[in-house]
Formats: sequence, structure tokens, C-alpha cells
Amino acid sequence: MKQQANAQPNYFGPFLTMVFLFLIVGFLTTANGQFQGPLKSAFLADAGQLRNTLATLITFSWFLAYPLCGNIGSRWINRHGYQGTLVRGLAVMVAGLMLFFLSSWVTLQFPEWNASFGQVQIPAGFFVFLAGSFVVGASATILQVVINPYLSACSVRGTQAIQRLAIGGTANSVGTTLAPYFVSGIVFGGMAMEDVHIQQLMVPFAALMAIVLVVTIVVKKLSLPDIQETRNAGGETLEKSVWSFRHLTYGVVAIFFYVGCEVCIGTNINLYVMEDLGLPISTITLMATLYWGGLLIGRLAGSSLRTVSPRTQLTFTTVMAALLVLVAIIINNPWVLVAVGLFHSIMWGAIFTLATDKLGKYTAAASGVFMIGVIGGAILPLLQGMLADWAGDWRWSWSLVFFGEVVMLLYAQIGSRHADSFEA
Repeated sequence: MKQQANAQPNYFGPFLTMVFLFLIVGFLTTANGQFQGPLKSAFLADAGQLRNTLATLITFSWFLAYPLCGNIGSRWINRHGYQGTLVRGLAVMVAGLMLFFLSSWVTLQFPEWNASFGQVQIPAGFFVFLAGSFVVGASATILQVVINPYLSACSVRGTQAIQRLAIGGTANSVGTTLAPYFVSGIVFGGMAMEDVHIQQLMVPFAALMAIVLVVTIVVKKLSLPDIQETRNAGGETLEKSVWSFRHLTYGVVAIFFYVGCEVCIGTNINLYVMEDLGLPISTITLMATLYWGGLLIGRLAGSSLRTVSPRTQLTFTTVMAALLVLVAIIINNPWVLVAVGLFHSIMWGAIFTLATDKLGKYTAAASGVFMIGVIGGAILPLLQGMLADWAGDWRWSWSLVFFGEVVMLLYAQIGSRHADSFEA
């Protein structure tokens, strides 16, 4: 018995690896969204009344990858294991960052390459950037299909699954908090939006490519123990569909609205402040940083909540977030929206924990299915941009976010309770 205990894998090192990778995913996700404002000025000056809709396509392209590539991540885990999937996901990320670099290069080298839609003129480089956004989003999808179940299943002394996910979420929030200043301060040097030049993208993304390439090589050489009980063995057929677990199905719906609401505030608040209120870029950057910083603080606090159930945490945070969004709409104040980040902080971990409860060997497949819901980060911000174009301002478009918070509250109180009556 003692010998068997000694043979247990040590997950502390792999746990730290997953936490670091979560930081990279958060950083790139938010950095991608922060390009909406600058690229709207640099690429979409001649887009007329479609400027908001086209700008939100940057976020749409990123999150479109989640439903399309989540199952790829699950299949790779079952075929190549967790470490092999991580390496392949990071390689995809390098390819996507190369496309970001090429979007600037194409625009500089071939300025005459434009797409015309009536009076609307769009440079070819914008479409290359959208392709890069999709590819890097695909890599983030694959990485999260690995990271989420690994953090949930790898046992580290003194922690429970939701705590480990909260710690990973904290690292994710460090990345999201740093990203706005990376975009506005390093890439664009703090200049006004109207002075942004697309060639400033080239050096930062070349540097990011080099960094991720080094990380890929390091991860390939690490010793990461597999977690066999969370995936079906090679050649084994699962007896039933993961969709037969209703608490998982409802969890996918909940995560659709969670990611959509999080991204709506995290990215579209820039357009809201810039278009409706005309505030300077320093204020826009501060708002985005405070929002993502609120997620960081909330996740730090959430990682210490050992005795509070995921259902209780999700109920409290969704009620508070819904109230804040409602107040922001009524008084038309974006600073109230910034405070929502504090309550968005632990929703992902709570929903994932409830949705994958007692799934056993279905966990890896369920993690891939779970990623389908992340398309909310593509659809809701795009719908909000369309609503803003239709209404002529952003104020009432935030009712979409309020509705999403209510849906998550219903999952906490009703949908997630199916997890108690199902077994893998």
C-alpha cells in the first residue's frame, strides 16, 4: 500500500505549467480584442456605418474557433495524450501569430489590395488579420481543452477542483490585465486612435512568435504525467453521447452566455467609450485594465473559497453582475460596467465544475463539447455591435449582457442540479 502511494504522480510541476499556459491564453485573447479599436481606425476608416460590425468581427473570428476546434482537441487528447496535444496546440498558435505579422506586411507591401462593398473599402490585410485571429483562437481552444480537465483532475494537496481552476483563472486574468497596456502602450505607443499605423504590429507579433516557439520547445521536453481516467483508452468506444448528461448540456448554454457577457464588456466597452462618450485612449485603457484586473482580484479571492460550493458562488456572482449591468444601462455609465469584472471572475470555474461533475472517462470528450459554448464570445459581441449600429449608440445594447447574466443565474439554480443525479 505504501509502495502504491509512493507511485502516485506528482502533479505540482504540471499544475504550474498549466497555470502558465492559462496566462498565455488570457493574454492573447484580450490582446486580440483590444485591437478592435485601433484596427477600426487603421483599417476601417472607409467602412461607413458598418465600422462597429466589422470591428467586432475580430472577436467573432477568434471565438468562432471554439465550436469548430473543440472536438479536435478532444480527439488529440485521446490519440496523443495531454502533452502531445499541448505541443500541437502551441504550434498552431505560432502559425496564427505569423498571420498577424503578415496582415501588417501585406498592407504595407500591397496597399492597392482592397475589397469593395459598395462605398465600403476594406484592405486585404484586415482579412489576413481575421484569419490569424481564427487560427490563434483555434490554438487557445485546443489548449483549454487540455488545461481545464487537467487542472480539475490533477490532485494537488490542499486544493479542490474549483480552487485549482480559480488559480488557473487567476493566471489567465494576469494575462488579460497586462494585455490592454501591451496593445496601447507597447504596440501603439499610447498614441491617439486616429494616429495608429498598422506597421506597428510587425515587431511585437514577431517577438510573440519567438516567445511561443520557445514555450513549445520547453513543453515538449517537460515530463507531464497523463490522467488516464479522464479520457477513453485508445480504441475504446464510449457507451453513450456526452450530450446525454443534461447538466453538461445546460452548462454549454451557460458558458455560451458567460463568455459572451465577459467579452462584450472586455472588448466592446472600448468602442462604447470611444464612440458614445469620446473619452481619450488613456481612459479607455484604464477601463479595460480595471475590468480585467477585477477578474484577477476575484479569482485570487475565489482560490481561497474551500468551503463555498460552486453553485452558491455562481448564484451570488450572477445576481451581483446582473444588478450592476442594469444600473449601468439606467445611468449610462461605463465605469459601473468595469465593476462587473469582479463578479465574472469565478463564473468559468463554477460552471465548468458543475457541468463536468461525475463524468469520469467522459471528461475529455465533455471538455471538447464544453468549448462549443465559448462561441458566445463570438456571437454576443457581434450582435451587440449590430445593435449599436442599428440604434446609433451603445447604451441599450448592454441589455444583451443583462439577459446573459440572468441565464447563468438560472443555470446555477436549476440547470446545474442535474449534476447531482447523473453518474458517468
